[in-house]
Amino acid sequence: MYNFVLHLHSGLRWVVLLLLLIVVYRSLTAGKRPFNNSDKKFVLYAMIICDIMLLVGVYQWLAGPWGLSSIQANGMKGIMQDSILRFFAIEHPIGMLIAIIMVHIGKSYSKKNIPDPVKHKRVFLFFALALLIILVSLPWPFREAGAGRGWF
Repeated sequence: MYNFVLHLHSGLRWVVLLLLLIVVYRSLTAGKRPFNNSDKKFVLYAMIICDIMLLVGVYQWLAGPWGLSSIQANGMKGIMQDSILRFFAIEHPIGMLIAIIMVHIGKSYSKKNIPDPVKHKRVFLFFALALLIILVSLPWPFREAGAGRGWF
């Protein structure tokens, strides 16, 4: 079960990145265009997929070998001294949680009764920040934490 969830979490990251890129691009190029139904749908879909990823990630952190069990086995001192354990037990979950909070803030601005250009700018700001934090917090194959994990 854990391996299925791990592959699900790893594969869905591409959906999250694609949706965030679409939202950022649409907001960046919107100009004075009204915040239309397509904008609302992409923002909503991005938030829903991010929330699903959060739930899957929480399960992995609680049930898998890298999160809570790693902290219990090594203690916080041991976790903080090992860069790989620290990444998966602390840095990745906290970074992703901050990114998901940014997505939710951006979504809340998309529902506010403010002028559309301001709405696009705020959605762009928060979704771009979320995208940047996610890109930094992912265990890419070229990083020490993601070595040998592959792209999918």
